[in-house]
Amino acid sequence: MKDFYCQCGARVFFRNTQCLQCSRALGFAPLTMSMQSFDMQGDSPVLWASNGKAYHYCKNYYDYNACNWVVPVDDTDPYCLSCRLNKTVPNLAHGDNVHQWGKLEAAKRHLIYSLLSLGLKLTPANDRGVRLEFAFLEDARSNPAVAESFISTGHSKGLITINLAEADDAYREKVRQQLGEYYRTILGHFRHEIGHYYYELLVADSPWLNEFKRLFGDPSRDYQAALKNHYNATDNTQWTDHFISHYAQSHPLEDWAETWAHYLHIVDTLETAESFGVLKRGIDFSSVDSLLQHWLELSVSLNALNRSMGLGDAYPFVITPGVSEKLSLVHRIVTSRPS
Repeated sequence: MKDFYCQCGARVFFRNTQCLQCSRALGFAPLTMSMQSFDMQGDSPVLWASNGKAYHYCKNYYDYNACNWVVPVDDTDPYCLSCRLNKTVPNLAHGDNVHQWGKLEAAKRHLIYSLLSLGLKLTPANDRGVRLEFAFLEDARSNPAVAESFISTGHSKGLITINLAEADDAYREKVRQQLGEYYRTILGHFRHEIGHYYYELLVADSPWLNEFKRLFGDPSRDYQAALKNHYNATDNTQWTDHFISHYAQSHPLEDWAETWAHYLHIVDTLETAESFGVLKRGIDFSSVDSLLQHWLELSVSLNALNRSMGLGDAYPFVITPGVSEKLSLVHRIVTSRPS
């Protein structure tokens, strides 16, 4: 994430809607990948940027105060680039759903920012009938009024489903401990599931597939049987040399999604660290060796800082040579700038 500034010179952040120094309205413009500060004229909803361009906020800002992205006034879609990807949202008249859904939307916008920063199109031209959509759903565990007894977070043919309960910090921590995960975050869910989406678009039936099979294994392995074996396994100690996480060993496609998610973790955090002047040396984002060298330096520092605060490690993972080779493949696929 970049370091953003209002036109008055004050530092502002990706989720802000108002500058605390000059009171100008703020919003993120995805077409220019910039935080814009706006002057408003009377009661008009039109937002005038310093470059003379006119915008309005996404409809979800006006309806629910749940988005700070802006849309050019000549765009006929009232929703921003992120919100228009929604297929289903929860019942926003029920309980605390607006607040919880807003947390999911904030993480989704961060994800979309990362994808656009990497030059990845949301629906590439080589579309195989797979179009990106999101569904945020409840089940009876969190809302007895709905019929579905269990909604699983996952991906299927471009549709990414997130259980609304994942926005509840206590629920998410309980599941994290039950599954023995190092950490479990909303943004991590999005980054993992979008990895499945880009596998379908960029790897399946592509020239990359043979190398994928060499590093990750055969993606045609019986998926349900693999997951069953994974959760029933009693020896969970033999994965650290070859997989970034315990779950990554369950199936080649899950290994890919976990590796993809960690690649996004690494690139986004390094961009933030460089933008805020945390790192002393410049990063060559085109080189996976540069990325991993700087990540080693930064992640050690982050973990030490967290320990100084009495917190758990910010990045409790180890990038072994085997994992590094997998990350390298993800990097090469991403930087090939597929269209």
